Amino acid sequence: MKILVTGGVGFIGTNLIKRLLKEEHEVISFDNYSTGFKNNEQTGCTYYDIDIRKPLDMVQVDVIFHLAALPRIKPSFDNPKEVFDVNVKGTQNVLEYARKTETPVIYAGSSSFWGGVYKNPYTFSKWQGEELCKMYEQIYGLPITICRFYNVYGDCMSTKGEYKLALSIFLEQYKNGESLTITGDGEQRRDFTHVDDIVDAMMRVVYCNKWGNTYELGRGKNHSINEVAKMFRFGDLPHDTPPIKYIDPIPGETRNTLCKSELARKKLKWEPKINLKDWIKEQL
Repeated sequence: MKILVTGGVGFIGTNLIKRLLKEEHEVISFDNYSTGFKNNEQTGCTYYDIDIRKPLDMVQVDVIFHLAALPRIKPSFDNPKEVFDVNVKGTQNVLEYARKTETPVIYAGSSSFWGGVYKNPYTFSKWQGEELCKMYEQIYGLPITICRFYNVYGDCMSTKGEYKLALSIFLEQYKNGESLTITGDGEQRRDFTHVDDIVDAMMRVVYCNKWGNTYELGRGKNHSINEVAKMFRFGDLPHDTPPIKYIDPIPGETRNTLCKSELARKKLKWEPKINLKDWIKEQL
C-alpha cells in the first residue's frame, strides 16, 4: 500500500514508518520539523517539509495516519492559538485532503480526554480533532478510526526542549547522576504504553479494514510517578534508588490515566506486550 504519515519525523511517526517500511509499504511523510527531527528520517520513505496548517496538495494514497500535532499539556497554556491552528485547523486540512481523495484516516487521539476536555488547550484541541473526524465520517462517509494513545514511551522519544516526556527526563537525569524531578506529590498514576505496542495496534486497524471505531490504546495497568522513579535503580537495595526532587505540579494534568476498554483487544486481537520496568532496566 501507499501510505501517508503526518508527523513522520516525530516520536510515534518515526516508529510507525519503520514498521511500514519493514512490511514493504510505500511511505510518504508530511512534517514541518517543528517538534520532530531530521535525523529521524528513514531510508526508503519520501519526506516532505509541509505544514498541515496550509491546504494540502492531493496525492493519492491508500491510508493516512494523522499523527502531526503540537503535543504536551504544559506548553499548550503558553501558545493556545498555535495549538489550535495545528491540532484543529491542521486536522481539518488533512480531512479535506482525505475527503477529496476518498482516503481512510487513522487519527491519533489522546487519553487526556478522560481527564476533562476543558482542563487545558492541548486536550481540548485533540478532542476537537476527534469531533471533526466524526463530522467528516457522518456527513461525507469518510472511513475514519480514532486511536487514543496512553502515555507512549520508547525509542526516539524527544530528548530536547519543552516536549520531553517524563521518562526522557528521568533517563537523562539518571545518566547524569542528578536527582529525578517529580511534579507534584508523585502519586499521579499513568498507563505507560510502549510505542511498538501502539504501532502494532495501528497496523491492525489498517489490516482489519473496518472503520468507525474509537480504540483506547493502553496497557491496562498504571504506575504512580513515584513508583516509576524507583524503577531507576543502581542496584538491588532500597538505598540504590536515585535521589528525588519534588517540583511544582503541572496545571491541567490528569490525575490518573488507565485504559479500561477491551475494544482493541476484542476487535483487533491486540495485546500490548512490553513491560515498563523491563524496558527501563534495559536502558540503564
